[in-house]
Amino acid sequence: MEAGVDFIACDFPQANRLTVHILAAVAEHEALMISARTKAALSAARARGVELRGLRGNRERMALLATEANSISAKRRAESATKRNADLIPVISNIQEAGHKSHKRIAEELNRRGITAARGGQWSANQLRRVIRRTARP
Repeated sequence: MEAGVDFIACDFPQANRLTVHILAAVAEHEALMISARTKAALSAARARGVELRGLRGNRERMALLATEANSISAKRRAESATKRNADLIPVISNIQEAGHKSHKRIAEELNRRGITAARGGQWSANQLRRVIRRTARP
């Protein structure tokens, strides 16, 4: 506005200089209100004895937390995959009993039944082979 450049807002093409000026003033007021509410909430938390400090600046601690979180995430994903694979074995056995013996034919049958692979896609023979191999381990 200060540069004197006209523009058209794609989401509000009827806006003119007055409308834009009013909306900018409302947005500025709302930003000030958010700031005031945030400061009040932080003051109230301090008054309750809450220790307000972040982890910013402590790279070693953040790296340690990230490593721990990654480890927990990997463990949970592995547990989830193990459970899913165990749930699939009876279905695969059922398909094999119906006469489909090759990995390719079993994968096709899983796809036909609408049973998706781990990430929601279609089954392939290689994916099926990995599931069977992982569930066969002691």
